[in-house]
Amino acid sequence: MDERDWLILRTLYIQKNITKAAKSLYISQPALTNRLQQIEKEFGVQVVIRGRRGVQFTPQGEYLAHCSEDMLLRIQSIKENVLNMEDDFTGTLKLGVSNLFAQYLLPDLLKMFKDQYPKIEFKVTTDQSSSITHLVHNGSVHVGFVKGDYSWNDRKHLLFQEEVCIASKEKMELGNLPIMPRIDYRADPLLRTLVENWWVENYPQPPNVSIEVDKADTAKKMIINGLGYAILPTMTLNDVPMLHKIPLQNKQGELILRNTWMFYHEESMQLNMVKAFVNFVEKMTFKAS
Repeated sequence: MDERDWLILRTLYIQKNITKAAKSLYISQPALTNRLQQIEKEFGVQVVIRGRRGVQFTPQGEYLAHCSEDMLLRIQSIKENVLNMEDDFTGTLKLGVSNLFAQYLLPDLLKMFKDQYPKIEFKVTTDQSSSITHLVHNGSVHVGFVKGDYSWNDRKHLLFQEEVCIASKEKMELGNLPIMPRIDYRADPLLRTLVENWWVENYPQPPNVSIEVDKADTAKKMIINGLGYAILPTMTLNDVPMLHKIPLQNKQGELILRNTWMFYHEESMQLNMVKAFVNFVEKMTFKAS
């Protein structure tokens, strides 16, 4: 089996449908079916059972599908090490990036790095910080940009700290917050916990949530239109200076700050492209507010 076969197994296991898997892989359905038959012939087992509602994997197929992730990572590692032997800055750098960092800081960062290292390409995955931490841990990405203090036992670098603010179109009094309409959004777990803990410390009753949306940017648009307040990281609010903002503080009057980290494995620094990128980022000065 070659790399393409392992990729077919992984994709088909995710899609559970031959037509969708073929489309995702940019190959024809007959070509995918043929490769699947060759895999079954090579191992001497039935990998999938075809039905009206898609495909189901046999126990042997399940095992091979689970192996596909490790095999693809191993093949990618071999390719990277071979390229690294040329002592050149080339290859595809895999980054896992929190959604807000990707939207507000990543484009400029990659542009500046690309200017210095034009042969290095990027594959970027964006998600919540909890998911990005997992991707770095299992080696699916070389470097992760994570917002919040997630557990990490390998190499990391603090990029910056930012405030978390109560934002509204009109001025507000903190004492009136429980009766004011609040706009909630799908925040990452650590930010959600931070806000919930702050609320419990300051108010005996729950917030008056009037609108729930999926993204911080959508919540910001609701605020601009006077539909309520939201509690957002400073980075999200930089482009709307007309909003009224009150930074969260603890009982001692200290600002509640949210850290943004760069996570990576020590062993990844053996790759020239990863070492160049990490060193480049560590020399940068980020401004979140």
